[in-house]
Amino acid sequence: MNHGLPQVDPSEVGLSAERLGRLDTHFERYVTDELLAGWQLVVTRDGKVAHTASRGLADREAGRPVADDAMWRIYSMTKPITAVAALILWEEGRFELNDPVSKYIPEFADSKVFLGGTFLAPVLGPQTEPMRMWHLFTHTAGLTYGFMYSHPVDEIYRRRGLEWGFPRDLDLAGLCALWADLPLVFQPGSEWNYSVSIDVLGRVVEVISGMRLRDFLRTRIFEPLGMKDTAFFCPADKAERMAALYSPTPGSKKIFRADAADRGVLNDPKADGGGGGLVSSTADYVRFAAMLRNGGEFDGRRILSPRTVEYMASNHLPKNADLTEFGRPLFAETPYDGVGFGLGVSVTIDPVATKTPGSVGDYGWGGAASTWFMVDPVEDMTVVFMTQLLPSSTHPFRSQLKQMLHQALVD
Repeated sequence: MNHGLPQVDPSEVGLSAERLGRLDTHFERYVTDELLAGWQLVVTRDGKVAHTASRGLADREAGRPVADDAMWRIYSMTKPITAVAALILWEEGRFELNDPVSKYIPEFADSKVFLGGTFLAPVLGPQTEPMRMWHLFTHTAGLTYGFMYSHPVDEIYRRRGLEWGFPRDLDLAGLCALWADLPLVFQPGSEWNYSVSIDVLGRVVEVISGMRLRDFLRTRIFEPLGMKDTAFFCPADKAERMAALYSPTPGSKKIFRADAADRGVLNDPKADGGGGGLVSSTADYVRFAAMLRNGGEFDGRRILSPRTVEYMASNHLPKNADLTEFGRPLFAETPYDGVGFGLGVSVTIDPVATKTPGSVGDYGWGGAASTWFMVDPVEDMTVVFMTQLLPSSTHPFRSQLKQMLHQALVD
């Protein structure tokens, strides 16, 4: 696997090979029990790869095993990459976190806030606090997702073609104009709600840089880091490397192939979805995680300042609140108890409250097909886990990974 990092025996970096084997055995059972087709995992400590494992099949119907160069739909693991792109511009002084979003996307100045009523007859009012840039990074902008099914505004999104994915005829500018025309769920900055806010942030990157998001990501992140397989679609010459997508059968949770959920992975989209559009390889994301772990630099190429990475991975919710206090008990790619939110990543603020082993300040994010990454600055560890099971709420992979990785630490 071309991750560009040295590989060592786990014992050299304070990990037990025998105890890491427990992790492999545990997740292999998901494959044996037909709950997963296959998966891939890379664990680093002290900047060195201490454990790599793959099990099962990338394409069960074709009998194709998970190979080192397998490619995966990373969905919302696009979000931290888009956040890094925006922070590159922030470091150049191109915007401030308190800037109104309308400075870059004027339509959001006129967005109204849902105050009551129904999706058919909503009662709307003006913004009392303008939507600001930090609200986009932290999912506190008042935006939502159509697949939430918990608020009348979610239904309004669905009725405008925004349940899962984007209307294919709109580019990112058109999508932002559409979102700005829909009600906000709450006053910006007053609550946390998982949303399309990072997609909007991607449009701000386009406006400020004068480049399409894909071109900015390619030239400022992917090429410098050697991320050769990360893009907004899988080209035809790599199609045989793309893992198939699966979903659970109701009841048994045994998997079935779910091609209908993502027919567009081989097609070049009109809009670059900064909140969930990328495909990638495990090696590529290991490089991205290594850059964050190393304070913004990898293989001699600096992307961000160490202070910026530290600031990114700080809890930006008011009064250091966790998501239980500041959010709504809805779906997100993270637990709520003991978890705060930084600039594009979730941040552990109390591992005891999460009831999952971890470190204060570990951070990361996951994707809809059950992919996940984490950087732990305290243990100096990164983890990248890839699979293709939609939705990610099917099994508690992420808490199990943290639990089993921490029991393997023996230094």
